[in-house]
Amino acid sequence: MVSSELHERVGELLRLDGQRYTSARRQLVDVLGGTTFPLTIPEITGRDQALAQSSTYRNLVVLERAGAVQKVVATDEWYRYELAEELTDRHHHHLICAACGTVQDVEVPAALERRLDEQLAEVATAAGFQLEHHRLDLVGRCTSCA
Repeated sequence: MVSSELHERVGELLRLDGQRYTSARRQLVDVLGGTTFPLTIPEITGRDQALAQSSTYRNLVVLERAGAVQKVVATDEWYRYELAEELTDRHHHHLICAACGTVQDVEVPAALERRLDEQLAEVATAAGFQLEHHRLDLVGRCTSCA
């Protein structure tokens, strides 16, 4: 079950973007908040039959622009969507299967995450880029496709 605090935070992000927090957008947040991995649009609409595919796509675009949802690009034909890390307070990365497109969330040990932050900050600084955060996708083969 998605918390009322999460809905308040999403509502505020949408207000800041000049958008309303409609019931369809609330339903999308409920679906995405009820899973531990990114979902495709067919997976989202399959979890809530009241969501139409066309309006789901449009609402995901609005939620993404407002910063409430992140799009994950995999190797198959489908984008996947998840709640933004800022809302879940759970920093993670993705394992993406190059064969079937499956996406898994993965968290790395804190020591490795610190080393990644340091190294990526150095790369960004050398390029004259001001780093805010990072996302890391590891592409390979899942257990089923290996």
